[in-house]
Amino acid sequence: MKVLIADDDVQLVRALAVTLGARGYDVVTARDGRAAIDAVITERPDIVLLDLGMPRLDGIGVLEGIRGWSQVPVLVLSGRTDSSDKVDALDAGADDYVTKPFQMDELLARLRALGRRRAPAGGAEAAPTIRIGALVVDLVAKQVTAPDGPAIRLTPTEWRLLEVLVTNPDRLLTREMLLTEVWGPTHGTDSGYLRLYMAQLRRKLEPEPSHPRFLVTEAGMGYRFAPAG
Repeated sequence: MKVLIADDDVQLVRALAVTLGARGYDVVTARDGRAAIDAVITERPDIVLLDLGMPRLDGIGVLEGIRGWSQVPVLVLSGRTDSSDKVDALDAGADDYVTKPFQMDELLARLRALGRRRAPAGGAEAAPTIRIGALVVDLVAKQVTAPDGPAIRLTPTEWRLLEVLVTNPDRLLTREMLLTEVWGPTHGTDSGYLRLYMAQLRRKLEPEPSHPRFLVTEAGMGYRFAPAG
């Protein structure tokens, strides 16, 4: 069984990896929220152990990013003890919640319980795809295709911007967030980059680029992917 440990606590991740590995689990790790989403896409884990307070994208954002296309069991491991944090995580799609520090025996028992509830062999999930109208965004193949047509060519930067948007459906992403995610922290104020690449994406993906239905501008704030159009 493959387990993804998504946590920025290096010592905890190392301890969990050793313990789970010794019990026969195949362990992969991610140090931030964006890497966690990428790992769910590429590694296809059977269970995710997820910290809420990670850099780049917090645990709630990770849950929101994967629940549109994946039902992989998620066990939250968090130092947050407030009941509202637990409710938020469960409402966002977590299957269970363990408060740090925890007993390893309890964690292993909860892992076994989640493992029994996961999809049986032969019932694996479909590849993570997201629709933009008639277009299909394949997050594994990293391409966009039209019905009965070839893949739509996107530059690496266009793809990265699209990936961030579509893995956060219906969520307002500020200009600063998008610039930091796609171009890095030194470009957080370079709005010209963002306007240019959003315009290019719309020309390639929107039915009417001048009246976008899916890649929507939130005036004065940022952008939102609206899957319902």
